[in-house]
Amino acid sequence: MRIVLQRVLSASVDIAGLRKSTIDNGMLILVGICDDDTDDDIEYLCQKIVKLRIFDDSEGVMNLPITEVPGSGILVVSQFTLMASSRKGNRPSYIRASRPEFAVPMYQKFVERLEALFGRPIQTGTFGADMQVTLVNDGPVTLILDSHLRDQF
Repeated sequence: MRIVLQRVLSASVDIAGLRKSTIDNGMLILVGICDDDTDDDIEYLCQKIVKLRIFDDSEGVMNLPITEVPGSGILVVSQFTLMASSRKGNRPSYIRASRPEFAVPMYQKFVERLEALFGRPIQTGTFGADMQVTLVNDGPVTLILDSHLRDQF
């Protein structure tokens, strides 16, 4: 499982011109799922997300996890293109991205576990939909986490 996490001042998802979800300050998390992902991958990433100290404390130092930031939110959006390989040629291959039969339940488990650890409702996009994601990146702070490359990130 691979995620791109962005600290944001705001983020939203529109589908067919209608606003689906929105948050003010917090995290926008893009999630890619592959067939060898397990519940252990979900647990690792969700624990990491809620413990990352990427928000400013009273001294202006990135020292707080999202759980200690009042009014913060999390927006999770599925994005199969995170599993793309561009090693050969110019057309990315998405062969590593899971099919919906596997990916949808994993995505739902991810959102449910993250929500339990965060202690507040999580906003989401719609799995498989053509979404327009808007964000104001704060910092900018952008991190890539891959549960299969734990020692490298």
